[in-house]
Amino acid sequence: MSFQPYVPPEQLIKDRSDYARKGIARGKSVVAVEYDQGILFLAENPSSTLHKVSEIYDRVAFAGVGKYSEFEDLRIAGIRLADLRGYSYGREDVTAKTLANAYSQALSTIFTQQMKPYEVEILVAQVGDDEGGNSMFHILFDGSVADEEGFVAMGGRSEDLSDRLKDSYRGGASLPDALRAAVDAVSAVEERSFEPQGLEVAVLDRTRSRRKFRRLAPSEVGEIVGGGGR
Repeated sequence: MSFQPYVPPEQLIKDRSDYARKGIARGKSVVAVEYDQGILFLAENPSSTLHKVSEIYDRVAFAGVGKYSEFEDLRIAGIRLADLRGYSYGREDVTAKTLANAYSQALSTIFTQQMKPYEVEILVAQVGDDEGGNSMFHILFDGSVADEEGFVAMGGRSEDLSDRLKDSYRGGASLPDALRAAVDAVSAVEERSFEPQGLEVAVLDRTRSRRKFRRLAPSEVGEIVGGGGR
């Protein structure tokens, strides 16, 4: 007969947390910044097909860092939940808060009941009808949720990025100014410059019709970062 060694619960939680953090630290950074007409997302991502930032519903977007296959599973589950809720009740009933609660419960269950936790951090954001109506929920690998304002940084260098954004963030900034501040922060922390083709940039733009999500092409990003967009 074999016996399983006893591991104190606090040691088990610590080991799982350390494991998840190491996996997330190997991933590239993602930042989200509020600007005067919505929310900007910037990710270091050279791939044009494997997205870190995606649309979930009309006003809601999703961003993930860490293990791609795991946050992609979460993204797909979020889309299915949003579609079901929107069809069963109404489109206005699909909110970032509802999705964040669902993600929090799922990640908490995985963290406590499965042998291996998900190596992810995710962000669920919703653009409001005015600048004060935006919502950004940062969900960690253990299901912890933080309601963020102004900006969010995720990934292995999130603390350094947050410090940079804290110094450069200005409420009510235009999209070009917000994008340049985000690119400058990521470049400073990573200590290298980025070509537009190596960045994934998207926005939730409240001035658009029903679907607020839009991706920025590398040419548009290059024009703005180069000083051409005002």
